[in-house]
Amino acid sequence: MRATEPPVEPYGQSIRTQLATGMRFILRDPIMRPALLSVATCNLFNFGFAALFILYATTHLNIEPGLLGLVLGSGAVGGLIGAVVAGRIGRRIGIGPAYALGLFLFPASLIAIPLVAGSEAIILAMLFATEFGAGFGVMILDINAGTLIQARTPDAIRGRATGAWRFINYGVRPIGALMGGLLGAAIGVRETLILVTIASMAGLLWLIGTPILRLREIPAPASDY
Repeated sequence: MRATEPPVEPYGQSIRTQLATGMRFILRDPIMRPALLSVATCNLFNFGFAALFILYATTHLNIEPGLLGLVLGSGAVGGLIGAVVAGRIGRRIGIGPAYALGLFLFPASLIAIPLVAGSEAIILAMLFATEFGAGFGVMILDINAGTLIQARTPDAIRGRATGAWRFINYGVRPIGALMGGLLGAAIGVRETLILVTIASMAGLLWLIGTPILRLREIPAPASDY
């Protein structure tokens, strides 16, 4: 190495530095910060729900595996339709309100699962409806969130900001699943499903008083990072 060359930064330190840069941008930005906190809250508790859903459906609701597979497939149908109309909804009510709508519809659709009772036909109809609604809602959420995030992030730090976003948004998911399992063992599966579904909807609270709820158009890239 020639004397004029700067020392090479250790690989691990470089990753930490880039992550810290992306995280500083997200936490300082008035749009990115509440967007991340809200969706991370939703995913944290939703994965607590996912950890117990199959157990509850098969042992408490006595749904046969084949029927449960069809129920889960209805979520894919809802997701397909949601993907088709997500952009239109964003243009109609504004990208910020559309993001908030998806953040509500996704977990709110699932609240009926631990509350449903009655005949097998009623239970199955409700499960189909809730999975369809959740699939529809998550696509409204994901597509409008993706548009908002990509538009707001400056090109110069796009990779670092994306990495920081995923570090938090994906990192909370196994924590949520573990939490769901522990709560299920401690207070009961049905009670935990109710609790974590309500807590998932609490992600909306991070949006109160923020610019997101007033966003009608795609935001401009942040200038301060």
